[in-house]
Amino acid sequence: MATGRNIRTYFEGTWHEGDAPVMRAADHGSWLGSTVFDGARFIDGMAPDLDKHCARTNRSAEALMIAPTKTDAEILEIAREGLAMFPKSAPVYVRPMYWSTDSEPSAIMPKIGPEHTGFALCLEEFPMLPDQHLVSLGRTSFRRPVLEDNVVNAKAGCLYANNARMLREVGQRGFENALVADAMGNVAETATSNVFMVRDGVVFTPVPNGTFLAGITRARHIQNLRADGIDVVETVLTFRDFEEADEIFLTGNLNKVTPVGRFEDRHYQFGPITRRAREIYWDWAASQAA
Repeated sequence: MATGRNIRTYFEGTWHEGDAPVMRAADHGSWLGSTVFDGARFIDGMAPDLDKHCARTNRSAEALMIAPTKTDAEILEIAREGLAMFPKSAPVYVRPMYWSTDSEPSAIMPKIGPEHTGFALCLEEFPMLPDQHLVSLGRTSFRRPVLEDNVVNAKAGCLYANNARMLREVGQRGFENALVADAMGNVAETATSNVFMVRDGVVFTPVPNGTFLAGITRARHIQNLRADGIDVVETVLTFRDFEEADEIFLTGNLNKVTPVGRFEDRHYQFGPITRRAREIYWDWAASQAA
């Protein structure tokens, strides 16, 4: 992420101290953006759903026409090996990634095959947001793409230029994140995470429709909340729905549960369902680490 510290990089079969160079100038990934990655978290000795994040790295590579060079289990083993170098108290961001190194004669299309794939895994100490931090959301004019015009079924680096301009646009109006529409104008996610809202004690989240990644952490929260007796509904949601919500919270790997304090001119509290979602997530994570 280039914003963390105490970085360790696995590349070409060994660990390197620091932010090691891994790409060449002529690599397809360097100049045409054929890169995929995933992100997992190591917090207080826990690495929730690390195996699922490793597996999704390979699925993303295949979606972007990159041949994986590691099995899911091999990526998991490398990640665990690297995490053992950090103290349990360190908040670590875990990022396995692939990129294409070579091009077909057209230059545009990457060559397919493990001999044309680069792999690295980067570990960075990166703190989570303070527990009481409430994020602000603004509306953006930019939308999520669809599968017919972009690789929305991958966690691909080339998608993030669109997210960056969303953040830049709302940031110029003083907001920290953007609530984003899909191609039909309904709410899809934010520029950095999946999104949930609460109304009358029921949790709602946009139904996966192929325009955004229905995240691993998102799925974990849905499962945990339902197991706790809380109704969770995946459905089509409008911006009006969010304006009329009692609570809004974001879910993603970096911060797991982030309460929203403001959407445009509407203000929200760090409500009881959001608090419960965070509580039961970490209870679940601790139970898996035990």
